[in-house]
Amino acid sequence: MTSTQQTRSPSGRRSRSAVARSALGDLGLALLPLGIVTTATSRVLDLPATYAAVCVVLYLGLGALILRFLPARLPGPGLGAANRVTLGRATLALPVAALLAVPGVLTPVGAWWAVLLAAPALALDGVDGRIARATGTVSPFGGRLDMEIDAFLILALSGLVWTSTPLGPWVVSIGGLRYLFAAAGALWPRLDGPLPPSRRRQAICVVQSVSLLVCLAPVLPPIADAMIAAVALLTLLYSFAVDVAWLARQSATAREGAAR
Repeated sequence: MTSTQQTRSPSGRRSRSAVARSALGDLGLALLPLGIVTTATSRVLDLPATYAAVCVVLYLGLGALILRFLPARLPGPGLGAANRVTLGRATLALPVAALLAVPGVLTPVGAWWAVLLAAPALALDGVDGRIARATGTVSPFGGRLDMEIDAFLILALSGLVWTSTPLGPWVVSIGGLRYLFAAAGALWPRLDGPLPPSRRRQAICVVQSVSLLVCLAPVLPPIADAMIAAVALLTLLYSFAVDVAWLARQSATAREGAAR
């Protein structure tokens, strides 16, 4: 075996190890904006120390998931510029989610503060994708990370709307349907197939986000909030129905092809 072959032999392990070390560096750097947002939120809303602890726990969980699903190689140094933007969005999303651990925190000031944090996290959703395409660093890992941060923030917002407005627990289904769909895919493999890119899906995600922000902000009467949330939920149910029907057709077509 030549020295070159010896070098290549463990290259996969070393490559993943190097990516993991770079990812740890990025995760460490992101602690700074997370600390700033958490501290500012604690001071503005006069929150107990448990709030900061929840933020840390959520971030540690995110970091563990990133390292768990980190591929052996990424198309760029470390996590890459696009994934760093996504991680930056997470430092806004996690402090919003942690507000659920502090009952009664969403006074009008608290609601506006949550909107102030969540709005840029949602508005920057397309930026990381554009950076990835512009730098040629698009990866399945980056796309999944982006999607999971969005889904988690929408779930947190729907929970905050439920706990801070007269709307009932049904509003949580706006954020929960995506996780229900994922659970259904685990039980029925025919629903676990890949979905093609969809402008419809992207547009309805925007509708969800904007609707929840509007409902969370103390500006409209409860009846208006209820109508907005209901429209968001109905459009989401329609979108999931379309995707389920498409996956069912694909599964049926695959079975017919296998039978031949």
